[in-house]
Amino acid sequence: MTDRLSIALAQTNPTVGNVTANIDRIREARAEAAARGADLVVCSELVVCGYPPEDLVLKPFFLDLVENAVNGFAQETADGGPAVLIGAPWRQDGRTYNAAVLLDGGKVAAVRFKHDLPNYGVFDEKRVFAAGPLPGPINFRGVRLGVLVCEDMWTPDAAETLAETGAEILIVPNGSPYEVDKHDRRVQLAVARVTETGLPLIYVNQVGGQDELVFDGASFALGADRALKAQAPSFAEHLTLTRWERGEDEVWHCREGEVVPPAMGPAGIYQALVLGLKDYVNKNRFPGVILGMSGGVDSALSAAIAVDALGADRVHCVMMPSPYTSQESLDDAAEAAELLGCRIDTIPIIPAMEAFDRMLAPAFAGRDPDITEENLQARSRGMTLMALSNKFGAMVLSTGNKSEMSVGYSTLYGDMCGGYAVLKDVYKTTVYELCRWRNANLPPDARGPAGRVVPERIITKAPTAELKPGQKDQDTLPPYDELDDILECLVELDLGIPDIVARGHAPATVNRVWRMLHLAEYKRRQAPPGVKITRRIFNRDRRYPITNGFTSIV
Repeated sequence: MTDRLSIALAQTNPTVGNVTANIDRIREARAEAAARGADLVVCSELVVCGYPPEDLVLKPFFLDLVENAVNGFAQETADGGPAVLIGAPWRQDGRTYNAAVLLDGGKVAAVRFKHDLPNYGVFDEKRVFAAGPLPGPINFRGVRLGVLVCEDMWTPDAAETLAETGAEILIVPNGSPYEVDKHDRRVQLAVARVTETGLPLIYVNQVGGQDELVFDGASFALGADRALKAQAPSFAEHLTLTRWERGEDEVWHCREGEVVPPAMGPAGIYQALVLGLKDYVNKNRFPGVILGMSGGVDSALSAAIAVDALGADRVHCVMMPSPYTSQESLDDAAEAAELLGCRIDTIPIIPAMEAFDRMLAPAFAGRDPDITEENLQARSRGMTLMALSNKFGAMVLSTGNKSEMSVGYSTLYGDMCGGYAVLKDVYKTTVYELCRWRNANLPPDARGPAGRVVPERIITKAPTAELKPGQKDQDTLPPYDELDDILECLVELDLGIPDIVARGHAPATVNRVWRMLHLAEYKRRQAPPGVKITRRIFNRDRRYPITNGFTSIV
């Protein structure tokens, strides 16, 4: 029986489906851990295949690849170095489980299955995995480790079972996506499990972007006294070494571990957006992004995020003026691109507008101009960006925000077109907050410049789509501070009308916003993916019928 144990928390960024590259990254982490004297390396949930693998795990030939890779890597642990606890889909008795697999001494030494499968929000694990039994401890070099796979920590049953069957340290591999204030919730739940069991706890989370999800890492360790003993950085790969000793009271105490404060508030949101876009572009092998630069706040922030994620040389901005575009917008777009150091081209859409007018004149005869002509402008811009994307290979970055997407203040096949919408889950009021935060802060590992990157006039001027003379957003929508609060009540909080009205909103306005929210569902179904930062991103978290007679709530 040992009285000392060094455990490395390997916070890595896997790519879903790229098993070989994921194993290589685990191998690198193990080598670093070995050099630092670790006995055990703990990786995140399903790190071998990447999380979430979705329907990949329904393919037997994919599971063959995973299991062969794990068994091959297990042989490397015969070198006397640290053992590795990895996450992988694992088959047993004709069923597929979400498993934690201990590799030690050149073989698969133990396997434990996830018991509590999440089936809410972005999670649908019951669709692809079988639930395992309540786990028992793993005997590792004389220490009984209690392994809880992600959701198993969110409820008390599995931890209680492990404590009752002799576990000494709780270890929790995770694939927990970022959302605002999520880190605090994780720590609170971990503290609850420590309090209930009297055992220390090690929590290892994935980092990186996977489609609409961003994993923020921020792995940590708690002592049996519930005190924070180690904390890994947010939004970055990192190996955190913890050293443990068995005390005279037979409780394990953490004697060494670094603590890096997690990124919270606007810093966390901004870094999530940067990492989500960077990994989406790079993991899908796009050479860069192209976006419409209107001189407005959404495109300015999108461009700043793109430059911070990819570098100015991989960001191409395009200003596409119409007869209604103000000189102020032209100047603001140019200044924003200059501050970021990225390329900006001007391609007027007037020839396209005139061509559509001539083409449609016979069909539109006797009809006055209306929103149709406004939408043709947006679609001319969308078609221009898509043509440039097709010709040069860069992905079109959509710049719409959550407020606009919620109420349909966007044009299908126009400003909604693109491969990724980085602000898809960001309300307009948060857009302004992020602009001010970025102007005052340079995020870690940002590839953009320090200092001001969004011109002040872009932040302070009234937002407008400039699709007709004198147009302002507030001609069509409630003020954004009012709109965003109502939307948060309806989308994230599921509040009833009395509760929303009690916050100072008129019932008629609430009903109007609900109706706009409902009518725009068909647009959102066709929108590009984007980074999830709130409790409910459209489509994955919030699934409403398009054909829906429930249009009034007052």
